[in-house]
Amino acid sequence: MTATLAKIIWLAFAIGWSLLRLNPNRRARKTAVKYSGRDFREFALLAASLTGLGIVPCLYVATHIPRFADYPFMPVASYLGIAVDIAALWLFYRTHHDLGHNWSVSLDLRERHTLVTTGIYAKIRHPMYAGFWLMAVAQALLLPNWIAGPAGLIGFGILFLGRVQREEEMMITAFGDEYRAYMRRTARVVPWLY
Repeated sequence: MTATLAKIIWLAFAIGWSLLRLNPNRRARKTAVKYSGRDFREFALLAASLTGLGIVPCLYVATHIPRFADYPFMPVASYLGIAVDIAALWLFYRTHHDLGHNWSVSLDLRERHTLVTTGIYAKIRHPMYAGFWLMAVAQALLLPNWIAGPAGLIGFGILFLGRVQREEEMMITAFGDEYRAYMRRTARVVPWLY
């Protein structure tokens, strides 16, 4: 394992993630949006996440900028990063499969939106966020650079902290006591912990 190979592997997982997002996006577009929380705040949160998980690491992989922030490559970290990225992709696949037509990139409720509480959603309310956290950890492990590596943790962390409470309030408004009961029996992101 080399630093260059680790970068190529990071890029391959990013492409794999993008391909996973294509299919659900087509299915979801067929169902009209009933309520949307898309506003400037949501746009800014998505931009922060995209910057940390996409723009900064892609710039680093393509140009090796910022070179000054490199640290010694550790193959063991890369192997762990591969394992974490595999778990993230599986979680994204499972999440998209279980959500079906309810999936959206933003805070949207669709016509005939249903509360999904089965599959991966039986244990955690936000498995897609868990997948993004894993993806950000994998990025930090695969890219030996003090800026590009942790950029995903920072960028997605901003989105998560700025959105998760708002999303849960939207779900309470839409599903009331059914969602409150669901909240009591599930964790937010990590089963049995948080």
